[in-house]
Amino acid sequence: MEREARHSSGLCPAESSACPHDLEAVSKVLPSRRPGGDNPRMDTPTPVLTIDGPSGSGKGTISRIVAQRLGWHYLDSGALYRAVGVAAGWADLDLDDAGALVRCTFDTTIGFREGEAGDLRVLVNGHDATDELRTETAGAAASAIAAIPEVRAALKDRQRAFRQPPGLVADGRDMGTVIFPDAAHKVFLTASAEERAERRYKQLKDKGVSVTIDGLLREILARDARDASRAVAPLRPADDAVRIDTTGLGIDDVVARVLDVVSRPAG
Repeated sequence: MEREARHSSGLCPAESSACPHDLEAVSKVLPSRRPGGDNPRMDTPTPVLTIDGPSGSGKGTISRIVAQRLGWHYLDSGALYRAVGVAAGWADLDLDDAGALVRCTFDTTIGFREGEAGDLRVLVNGHDATDELRTETAGAAASAIAAIPEVRAALKDRQRAFRQPPGLVADGRDMGTVIFPDAAHKVFLTASAEERAERRYKQLKDKGVSVTIDGLLREILARDARDASRAVAPLRPADDAVRIDTTGLGIDDVVARVLDVVSRPAG
């Protein structure tokens, strides 16, 4: 029997007074956590598997499945930046105004609620923004916001706070290089830009979103360039990460390869 993944994604912990709404719902979804995230009863840090990669590489889908198989917590770090991006869009903020975006990062509150289908619904400033978080517009805003050093610094400790027993699968772009550099297991997923555009096209068409493959390909290439060239935490594999090219591979094949990485002795 597969175990349920313990979902953990968001800006503020359940016990934080900064998130006054839906605290009961949040506490049911998020684990309790303390700074550092290590088990106080053990000398060995809680194990972490980082799965980094560019947009459309499959890291979100793979991370959720692997977390479920392992029975570990799951951190979707991209949801933090996307949530701020959505909030910035609602406030009609200029993405070139770093000061306004930093203030938005601190002002944005995130809540969580389990949906009827058992999925995790994300509330941004009290509104269900789960679907909007996955649009290309939110992704582009997240990429711009993630390039601001003050924003990344504000979110760093909050992401590390999700490190809780029995383990954490952390999905993002700098999980293995910046947030959890001491992680026992690191994976970097990639795929050709054309295949990533095709995947996004199918996902968005299934949701009824009108897009074109050419348009998505341009957006993916532009985001790749931004993510790889930003001064703070650029997208790159950790030196000790196992690289997996998912081009032409099915989900089961990729999951099996990632689980094989976890099964190897750490170090």
